Amino acid sequence: MKLLFFGDIVGRPGRQALAQVVPGWREQHQPEAVIANVENVAHGKGTTAATLDELMSLGFTAFTSGDHAFELPNSQELLSDSKYLIVRPANYPAGAPGVGARRISVGSRDLLLVNVQGRVFMREGTNSPFTALDEILNREFATGNLAGIVVDVHAEATSEKSALGWHLDGRATAVLGTHTHVPTCDEWIMPGGTAFVTDVGMTGVRESVIGVKKEQSLARFLTALPTRFEPAEIGTVMVTAMLVTFDPATRQATAIERLTKNVTIA
Repeated sequence: MKLLFFGDIVGRPGRQALAQVVPGWREQHQPEAVIANVENVAHGKGTTAATLDELMSLGFTAFTSGDHAFELPNSQELLSDSKYLIVRPANYPAGAPGVGARRISVGSRDLLLVNVQGRVFMREGTNSPFTALDEILNREFATGNLAGIVVDVHAEATSEKSALGWHLDGRATAVLGTHTHVPTCDEWIMPGGTAFVTDVGMTGVRESVIGVKKEQSLARFLTALPTRFEPAEIGTVMVTAMLVTFDPATRQATAIERLTKNVTIA
């Protein structure tokens, strides 16, 4: 089986580029599931029903998020809407809307999709992602019929992502890092059969600072004053994704490949 996973999609140009790339990749690679992190999909922060509908029309199966999951006024409703197969970080305190893990139908089997948020250099108040993952996997393993387990680790520190990869090696099919928007070149199959990458990378404008208009980011660094950030709207969009091949009988990955394509958005 195959999974096509996209990291952080940044704003309108990211969505426009996906519309040009995803149909071809789906036809070429025939993935059973197409998943994306959508915490930046609506003008760079949060998500909306319209943006999710737009991605679903391209064949996206389900969605992950992160620290911007609750930013927009309608975010809490979307996280609880059964129409959208979206997960928010599972290690948020009890009472947060939505779920941190859900089963996605893949043929006659299920794919378990999990989202956790790191705690190093991140928003305070979240629980341990290590403990949250242990609780979820212990619960879901007991029910059987799982073809694979995919974990989006939305975290700032590469060390924390790496540690979570080792913590899940042999238990998860894929541990895929998001949040920092910069693709890392360390994708590999870990000894226990888990596909891992520190960060998938964004689908956003290259002529930017991690998707933000470069002038705004520079102003923040040069003056240390509060600056409103907006996504870069034109330029070369780097579309990045991970293609993970795995055996549903063992839930182990057999290959992980980076897919990249540049699309010009004027």
